[in-house]
Amino acid sequence: MIMRPGQQLLLPASGWFIWMSLVAALLLNMLLTTVFGSASLWLPDFLAVVLVFWNVNQTRRVNVGAAFLFGLLMDVHSSSLLGEHALSYSLLSYFAVSMHRRLRWFSLDGQAVQLVPLFLAAHATQWLVRWLVGNGFPGWAVLGSPALEAVIWPIVATLLLAPQRRAHDPDHTRPL
Repeated sequence: MIMRPGQQLLLPASGWFIWMSLVAALLLNMLLTTVFGSASLWLPDFLAVVLVFWNVNQTRRVNVGAAFLFGLLMDVHSSSLLGEHALSYSLLSYFAVSMHRRLRWFSLDGQAVQLVPLFLAAHATQWLVRWLVGNGFPGWAVLGSPALEAVIWPIVATLLLAPQRRAHDPDHTRPL
């Protein structure tokens, strides 16, 4: 891939770090849904943000199957309709993988703007599934969740890229 001028060459991501970050995001989601309960519809879905990040940056390691698995775990934890989060995360991951080459050309703020429709579509999928099962529309306050996910995108991306930015073999005579 051709790099933009001034873009830093990154070290490869550790598989251990990738999966531990996904598990940490899952545990954070579980904690938030436990503390706030059903009123957590406006809270950002940290697992979705971390899944999209790894789908964009490590498409060969984190794929739609991993998103489906983590979605099933979220469904079991939240006692929602089995497959609701799994469908949402799978669609989110599919579209993130399909646009990962284009997305990497933007800055983190530009990526956040580009990802708003993806996060909105993922939440709309969950709302549609709930509506088809008989739950009513949860209200307009739920539109805050995709917006918050886009706002935390640069923070999460910076934190998850930090281990890859360290110098492999620091040498003051080499520019890389």
